[in-house]
Amino acid sequence: MRQMIKFLLFSLLVMFFLSGCNSNSNNTDVDLFQYKGSYVGDNSAIVNSVIHLQGAKHFSGLELKTKEEPYGIIVNYDWIESELNDKETAINNASYLFSLIQNVDWVTFNFEMVDGMEEYKITRENLQEWYGINLSEIENEDKLKELIQESLEDDKKVNQILN
Repeated sequence: MRQMIKFLLFSLLVMFFLSGCNSNSNNTDVDLFQYKGSYVGDNSAIVNSVIHLQGAKHFSGLELKTKEEPYGIIVNYDWIESELNDKETAINNASYLFSLIQNVDWVTFNFEMVDGMEEYKITRENLQEWYGINLSEIENEDKLKELIQESLEDDKKVNQILN
């Protein structure tokens, strides 16, 4: 238990430090694919990826689930003042995380909103089936952005993956 508390405190410290270093959350100079091949247990790579994804301005924390397989990530957002679409953000960010992180099997996004909490759990298997492609085979951000954009144009398809 003591080790878990130390790990959580260290994770929070790293997150706050990285948030302080990142004055522009929409920094387009960051090559997220530098984290390709990362693992769920690599706290630094995961946090650095998430703080550069869509909605990073509203990012409020994360949990890494690495004790037993399947491994996962829980990402929390304070979405109360966000003008972004939470569904599109969840799909976009899950697509990036599954493309970059080798052993993540699922991602849960929690969006704290004015009228309550919205939660979306996306599995690697379901998202890859939805796209019809193995996300770990995508080698650059341009290809991933194109794939995401094409898929987000169909509202029925968006609702299909999130239900």
